Amino acid sequence: MSEQTHPGHHAAANGRRHGEYKVPGGKLVVADLRVADGVLADVSISGDFFLEPDEALVDINRALTGLPDTTPAADLAAAVAAALPERAVLFGFSADAVAVTVRRALAKATSWADHQWDVIGPSVLPTEINVALDEVLTEEVGAGRRNPTLRFWDWQEPSVVIGSFQSVRNEVDPDGVARHGIKVVRRISGGGAMFMEAGNCITYSLYVPQTLVDGLSFADSYPFLDSWVMAALEKIGVSAFYVPLNDIATDQGKIGGAAQKRLASGGMLHHVTMSYDIDADKMVEVLRIGKEKLSDKGTRSAKKRVDPLRRQTGMARTDIIGAMMDVFTGRYGATPSRLTDAELASARDRAAAKFGTEEWLHRVP
Repeated sequence: MSEQTHPGHHAAANGRRHGEYKVPGGKLVVADLRVADGVLADVSISGDFFLEPDEALVDINRALTGLPDTTPAADLAAAVAAALPERAVLFGFSADAVAVTVRRALAKATSWADHQWDVIGPSVLPTEINVALDEVLTEEVGAGRRNPTLRFWDWQEPSVVIGSFQSVRNEVDPDGVARHGIKVVRRISGGGAMFMEAGNCITYSLYVPQTLVDGLSFADSYPFLDSWVMAALEKIGVSAFYVPLNDIATDQGKIGGAAQKRLASGGMLHHVTMSYDIDADKMVEVLRIGKEKLSDKGTRSAKKRVDPLRRQTGMARTDIIGAMMDVFTGRYGATPSRLTDAELASARDRAAAKFGTEEWLHRVP
């Protein structure tokens, strides 16, 4: 995609560059600038934010002017912060937001509108293939061989998917696993264990280029990448929000959690699991979460089921997934897609060599 056709940033014929960034829950920040001899020139930051004192805007523009156009987002933000008067108040934006906007103007950072998005609907796959696909598709997007993609998981076999850094011994009860015939698989992203039976959760993975979150902190990248799903939940009557770092909740307690993995190739995985209708008794037999953790997550130990999405919507799981896909497609102009034979073959190879092996599973004993 040529620079001129990027809605999030463009270079005019006169060499002026323009970038925009809407702060999640905040205001719009706009950057107009030129690049002369590799440094920023004629920088003008604007937007519908609030700033006191007034002249701090001049300080922000001055701080950015003359910086190399290769300056990382963190250094741009630091330069802005250092230039602000001691009692400056930034309302609806931040030094970090200015940095993201400038990086977008320079085409070093991208916005949702800069990409052609694909959506892959759920198809039932073995759990180790689902986990392997997360690695394969993140690599494919990072290498530019696949459009940024949203994929919904589906599965039949009962399984536990543990975070990349979790201890099998500490997370999983071997007796419960044997008794209930549970498949245990380790994924590439961090975070906690997921207890998965057919139809008990809604799980999706987003495969994106890291340019999409350029300049965002890890903490800010979670709600940024899930703003569409919050809108989808709102549409079906669930008012959800992020509890930092990676929990998604409503006023009735936790409904899901997210995890991420950034790969050296430039691709990034962001995935979310939300509880639709979980057998809490069985989960406690399989996972060593104990009553502490359950009560901490807004669940009383007497509860037989953890079913926030089923209870709060009264909708079938497939209908909720349909609503999520509709909102994503409408927001980002996404196109229906499917897994290619090559991607599936690659995932099967990866499962055989890595994700289905004892070595990988027990890499943290």
